[in-house]
Amino acid sequence: MGICGGLQMLGNAIHDPNGIEGEAGSSTGLGLLDFETTLQPEKALLNVTGKVKNSDISIQGYEIHAGNSEGPAFKHCLFQLENHEDGIMNDEQTVLASYIHGIFDEPDMLAYLLTWAGLSNFESFDYHKHQMAELDRLADEVEKAIPLSSLMQLLRPQ
Repeated sequence: MGICGGLQMLGNAIHDPNGIEGEAGSSTGLGLLDFETTLQPEKALLNVTGKVKNSDISIQGYEIHAGNSEGPAFKHCLFQLENHEDGIMNDEQTVLASYIHGIFDEPDMLAYLLTWAGLSNFESFDYHKHQMAELDRLADEVEKAIPLSSLMQLLRPQ
């Protein structure tokens, strides 16, 4: 599975005509998915939401990449996002790629990916709930080390 730059590496080639990532030129990709990427000066930076096609499985995350990937692999994308499609897989369904960062964060999407990877018995994991619990734990530790009243004093204008 490849995400973002990992997706780009799984294709046939990465072209960098403007020398964005180094010396101008092209590099051969792994050739596991049938497409090519051309790096461009402007980065795509957007929050995305959508669904796995033909399902109720939600996807949420963001894209940040300086490339445009095109080719036969993109004819049958896996994910329908608000403004475009994403997610590609080879015919054997052994290689999957997406431009979406955060693709593992939604519990149902994580279950979809773990099932695709061959796991049939796994414990559900809610990343957002875990993240909030960890932030609360961090806040508690900061408050133990620096009492809230001391922090408030530091924040008051002099």
